[in-house]
Amino acid sequence: MSLICAILIGAVVACATCGGAQAQSWPNRPVKIIVPLAPGGAADILGRIIAEHLSTAFGQQFYVENRASGGGVVGTAAGAAAEPDGYTLVVSSIAANVIAPAFNGHLGYDGVRDFTHIAYLGGPAAAMLVHPALGATTFQDFVALARAAKEPMSCGSAGAGSHGSLIAEYVARREKYRITHIPYKGAGPALTDLIAGHIELATMTLSTAAEQIRAGRVIALAVASQARMASFPAIPTFKELGLDLVAATWFALSGPKGLPVFIVNELSRETRKAMQSPELQQWLEFDGIETKPMSPREFTAFVEADTARWAPLAKSLAAANAEQ
Repeated sequence: MSLICAILIGAVVACATCGGAQAQSWPNRPVKIIVPLAPGGAADILGRIIAEHLSTAFGQQFYVENRASGGGVVGTAAGAAAEPDGYTLVVSSIAANVIAPAFNGHLGYDGVRDFTHIAYLGGPAAAMLVHPALGATTFQDFVALARAAKEPMSCGSAGAGSHGSLIAEYVARREKYRITHIPYKGAGPALTDLIAGHIELATMTLSTAAEQIRAGRVIALAVASQARMASFPAIPTFKELGLDLVAATWFALSGPKGLPVFIVNELSRETRKAMQSPELQQWLEFDGIETKPMSPREFTAFVEADTARWAPLAKSLAAANAEQ
């Protein structure tokens, strides 16, 4: 992963140009980008690629600081609490900015109002996976089996309150079958148990399961992308199957509330330029990560819409968990 990151960083930096903000007083010292997750994952790689591009574009160092604690909440809270002077940014996410505040109303920040949302980076689409031994090779097969089953289907995810757990619950309610949610400490352990046949179903990002899908160890029934993924053209989208479900475990560039408009606009312009580079697009496509160019206003509206969609379900599941 580090080699891929190095190649991508070099390619993106090579096509970077100096931004108009260099003529401004900002930035006149290094800028920190908080990545609230561990090194090596998609959030970290995207954060580092953007940091290198911005360093070249603005003629000042942008650097990543990993704060991997609390499932992304600790680092995200630090980003919200920073001075709005343009010298502390954060890689925001659906997990920390949409789902976590809905599950826990005492985080100390609002995922929408306490941030200046700058630019969408991208995210892998969620996929529904089953073990081959289940006997379902299509989504319709699975729904028929799940509805007829005497016991709820065992469904693994990256944890209680994860995006995958919400998607699994949404689909189960929509298609009128039952699941027993089994939370894991990350998508990797859930995938391992699915491969071993210890659970029947799992919902996680397509990129996490990509190699196991290619190897035939698990079957992907559907993916929550806008259109079929070029790297997995045989997997239908939920939209094709009649469900209004387009959902990515997205990451983005944000800052604390109140960032000056000229800083926001310059960061947005340069970040979108980096994300549209051919070299980065090739990597994103291979790993099943979708991106889309959005203005700060469009991206803020996107976060608001995602919050309106997922927060009610997250709150209902949190209440159900509290009663158990």
